[in-house]
Formats: sequence, C-alpha cells, structure tokens
Amino acid sequence: MGIASRLKLMSFLQYFIWGSWLVTLGSYMINTLHFTGANVGIVYSSKGLAAIIMPAIMGIVADKWLRAERAYMLCHLVCAGVLLYATTVTDPETMFWVMLINAMAYMPTISLSNSISYSCLAQSGQDPATAFPPVRVFGTLGFIVAMWTVSLMGLELSSAQL
Repeated sequence: MGIASRLKLMSFLQYFIWGSWLVTLGSYMINTLHFTGANVGIVYSSKGLAAIIMPAIMGIVADKWLRAERAYMLCHLVCAGVLLYATTVTDPETMFWVMLINAMAYMPTISLSNSISYSCLAQSGQDPATAFPPVRVFGTLGFIVAMWTVSLMGLELSSAQL
C-alpha cells in the first residue's frame, strides 16, 4: 500500500470515529438517558473548550517530547478508553467530564493527522499543498460513512454508537 493510500485510510478512520457519535449523541442523551436540552448543550460545550486549548498544548508536546505519530496514537488510545467508559455513563455531570476528557484527547488528533500527512507526503517527494486535499477528502467520506452506518443500523439512540 502506497503512502497516499495509507494516509487516505488514516484520514478516513480519523473522521469515521468522530462521525459515529458526534451528530447522534444528542439524540441518545435526550431520548435514552433523558437529559435536558441544557444538559446536552453543556456536554457538547466540552468540544469547544477542548478545541481551544488542547491542539496547541499537544503540538508543543509533540514538538518537544514525542513524535507526532506517538502522540497521535496515545491520544486515540485515551479516546478509545474514554468512549468505552462513556457507554456506561447515565448522569449529565459525569457525561460532561467524560466527553471533555475525550475531546481533550481527540481534538489534537485532527491537527496531528494533518501534520503527519504533510510530513509523509513531503518525505515521499510529493508537494503537500497539492497532494493533501485528495487525502483529506477521505476524512469527509469517513464521517459520512460513519453517520450512514449508525443510522442504517438503527444505533442513533444506543450507546453502541460510542
């Protein structure tokens, strides 16, 4: 498998993870867990909080102490564990903290995946400015395929989407 194909797969999976629950989590919390609209809003606010702070912090960590690939892997391992735990959460306060931790681990992976892609493309002799957009398109496809999968399997109101 060539570098472009591997990067397309990475981008696809990066956004497939997010697409599997980002849109339908609100329905799950309201209809299954019986959270209020305010509770759902507070849980979703965790994404914004983490998106403002964590990419810069993880970028510094990746630049000084860890290779980007290792930081990327560690962040996704944390996300996997936290999302697994989120399937057992039934109260809004705990869900906020769980999703905040998830967002703090996930948000840096977006910029890290871009950095990894640019680096790999440059190392393979390709111009990242022209070679990256086709790679990134697969991220959008991953998000869409995940939403379709969750919807077609009827998992919108189930913790299985997490």
